[in-house]
Amino acid sequence: MTNRVPFIAGNWKMNLDHQQGIALVQKLAWTLKDANFDYATAEVAVFPGFTSLRSIQTLIDADQFELKLGAQDISAHDSGAFTGEVSGLALKKLDVQYVLIGHSERRQLHNESDDVVRSKTAAAFKHGIVPVICVGETLEELESEGAAAVPVRQTLAALAEHESLGDFIIAYEPVWAIGTGQVATPEQAASVALKIRDAIRAEHGELADRVRILYGGSVKANNVAGFLRSPEVDGVLVGGASLDSEEFSGIARFQSHLAI
Repeated sequence: MTNRVPFIAGNWKMNLDHQQGIALVQKLAWTLKDANFDYATAEVAVFPGFTSLRSIQTLIDADQFELKLGAQDISAHDSGAFTGEVSGLALKKLDVQYVLIGHSERRQLHNESDDVVRSKTAAAFKHGIVPVICVGETLEELESEGAAAVPVRQTLAALAEHESLGDFIIAYEPVWAIGTGQVATPEQAASVALKIRDAIRAEHGELADRVRILYGGSVKANNVAGFLRSPEVDGVLVGGASLDSEEFSGIARFQSHLAI
């Protein structure tokens, strides 16, 4: 066993307006409260779209919810002529604690390279926001290079050339399993997580022991416990299932399934 607190992250992607987001967070918090959820057993975070961040932050503060707030992206720049981007400075003002960086959809649809991911990681470190660095392989890469080569390479690239490393999380999401209904086996996820951790240890020493490594890709309440039985997997990054308060609550309460 490790002393790393499991991290349960809900990525809403481009779904829900701010009113729908408020309703979802209220339902999620109430559902967890009704189930006597102990936040010491797992950290639960929501990652709304940019237009919902202020509303969700206000709700969390006003109702003193123990949920954490994350953003879906960050600019490499603090300010300037960068239309459409959102800076770490602005996110920090909203008490954003986490930010997704290098999600496969950003890498594929917006051509984000390892260099872009590295620069965004630097921006998160600069502003005291914990980057959740997303890594993973396509089906073609899986067949040609194996399951660990691409995520390890992407991880080391994101962590390279920084003067110092702040806290960070790695989210392993095999691209072939995102929204497809296909799921890596718990054994596959644990094997890749171990190789990522070993690679971090080789480059950055004991830091590897405290880094949380998540699995993502078609995670549901009925399969989450299998992934989190492994001491190498420290949480999950959830997509579509995080839009359902009951389902996401069930994922957060994964420990109730571990004995099953």
